[in-house]
Amino acid sequence: MLTPALSIYIHIPWCIRKCPYCDFNSHRIEGNLPESDYISALLEDLARDARRVPGRTVESVFIGGGTPSLLSPEAVGLLLEGLKTRLPLAAAAEITLEANPGTAESAKFKGFREAGINRLSIGVQSFDDAKLAALGRIHDGQAAVAAAAMAREAGFANFNLDLMFGLPGQSVAEAERDVETAIAQGPTHISFYQLTLEPNTLFHRFPPALPEDDDTWDIQRAGQALLAAHGYRQYEISAYARDGFRCRHNLNYWRFGDYLGIGAGAHGKITDPASGRVTRLWKARHPAQYLETLGIGGEHVVGPESLPFEFLMNLLRLRESFELSTFADSTGMDASALEPGLSQCLEEGLLERSAGAIRCSETGWNFLDDILQRFLPPA
Repeated sequence: MLTPALSIYIHIPWCIRKCPYCDFNSHRIEGNLPESDYISALLEDLARDARRVPGRTVESVFIGGGTPSLLSPEAVGLLLEGLKTRLPLAAAAEITLEANPGTAESAKFKGFREAGINRLSIGVQSFDDAKLAALGRIHDGQAAVAAAAMAREAGFANFNLDLMFGLPGQSVAEAERDVETAIAQGPTHISFYQLTLEPNTLFHRFPPALPEDDDTWDIQRAGQALLAAHGYRQYEISAYARDGFRCRHNLNYWRFGDYLGIGAGAHGKITDPASGRVTRLWKARHPAQYLETLGIGGEHVVGPESLPFEFLMNLLRLRESFELSTFADSTGMDASALEPGLSQCLEEGLLERSAGAIRCSETGWNFLDDILQRFLPPA
């Protein structure tokens, strides 16, 4: 089997305020940000995980959260320099940092660029002040526009805007204005995804009035049409990019690549090409526990009965097709392990085969959960 590409995800778990829809591992800052201690812990965590992937080169880095833009540029610089001393970093590596418009500063963005960040992902979610207030965001529409301008002025030729749809009380016209405003900021990439009510969130306990399913579908189709008309090609369920600017880090996830997960609550996946063994790892979730234990969490080996589901759960998110040989290259298993689910889905028109390559059909694209049910391991 082939050695998968390797990425690194680095989690910064603090926010100024927890959003009511957020189920990520994020914690409101209490007191001062323990920046220096956390960077030291991240680098020790990375040094330990680096021993699992000797000789492998890192193709992409993603610093997510939480709110990574709370960090100082100096801390980000120390982090990236420390990374390079522990693992080889590809010369053309994509290095992304998530930013909140509520913490955006022109000098900070320039500092991030000088520290080695070459891609920003800005969580605007909406440009409508009333919708932002309903989402509990700490910024307004003007700050979102300003953050995009700061990214351009700081020299970021590659940046993403996160945009939600299906917001409380949202109409098709309001959603279209959001998409149009996002496009006007000139991002190379737009993440356009539906607000969902996740367990263990305030919105799940106290649900807001969201649009009906048919209205949400109309919003989604209208947004997709606008994005396509302006050259943003959909390449994944919620990802749209101009040519040449697809997110390489996320593509590595969806192509079942390997990644180290560094930081509080971070998850990783590592493949042993010699044995085909796929190991998933995780780190202590709470920041205080992470700092105390220096990141030790847990791990488990993914059994062969689960690999078809885990492989397809990622690959089928993409518009691109994949060769059946990719399954063997990624898992060390024969493609026959995908039967009988594969034949059933092809027969029902949920998947389609062309020249031996598999992808979701237009129908299947809207019923991905139903497809994946066919590949779940026996209970």
